[in-house]
Amino acid sequence: MKIEGVWLPIVTPFLHDAIDFRSYKNIIDHYVKTGISGIIPLGTTGESPAVSDYEFEGFIDKTIEYVDDRLPIFVGLGGNCTAHVVKSLATLEKYDIAGILSVSPYYNRPDQRGIYEHFLKIAEATRLNIIVYNIPYRTGRNIENDTIYKLADLDTIIGIKDSCGDIKQSMELLLNPPPKFSILTGEDLLYYSTLCLGGSGGILASAHLYTDNFIDIFKSIRQNDHGKALGIWKKLSKIIPLLFAEPNPAPIKYCLKKLGLIQSAETRLPLMDITQELENKLDAAII
Repeated sequence: MKIEGVWLPIVTPFLHDAIDFRSYKNIIDHYVKTGISGIIPLGTTGESPAVSDYEFEGFIDKTIEYVDDRLPIFVGLGGNCTAHVVKSLATLEKYDIAGILSVSPYYNRPDQRGIYEHFLKIAEATRLNIIVYNIPYRTGRNIENDTIYKLADLDTIIGIKDSCGDIKQSMELLLNPPPKFSILTGEDLLYYSTLCLGGSGGILASAHLYTDNFIDIFKSIRQNDHGKALGIWKKLSKIIPLLFAEPNPAPIKYCLKKLGLIQSAETRLPLMDITQELENKLDAAII
């Protein structure tokens, strides 16, 4: 399976501290029509740490029901206990999904051997496709390119969401990609640069807004119309920093509520609503 284009790590709407399935169906129906390549529920943007084990299966059930085979689904599933992640895979195996997005182990900071063995055990335990998520400023440990090349040799590890924070490392990977391996940026501000260097696309929280613009950039670069892509990108690049000025996904949820796509901008602790100052900036720039 080739992963490319714009993938949406979709928000989890809440209302009165419960998952708001009415809003969730509404945004799925909205984004399916935009031309995105797929959706990823229960990633960081989906506030997965704040979704209980009890809610998890019901949320996947509803995701599959609402998507209704219109898009591929990769579910966020990772952790810093390899055995627990492998056990959780058994729950997902019964669902008709394309794969998982799995973050590198966090907090306990394994070395490169431990990172490789972690993903090897996951790959051996499932038929599902796996996108590895490298985000060292959250996990405390980078997945080095040598380890990525080794992981890419495993049949079910088909790509990476690259948020390594090191442009040199990203460029080296993009210019020397593993065969049949998708390199998608998770750094929204590097989306255009990633595509220009041959990347497969992006898993982009900011694509909740101006979704068609993100898709147009992808199509334009694939058609070698870099001038058009750059013109679109210059506008988007001014908006993206505002969406991450305070912890994700609170600014995005604020915008989605203002646009009428969800009923509430509610997040779960420890995340908070955005400040009035940021509300004013978003109102002026976006809404």
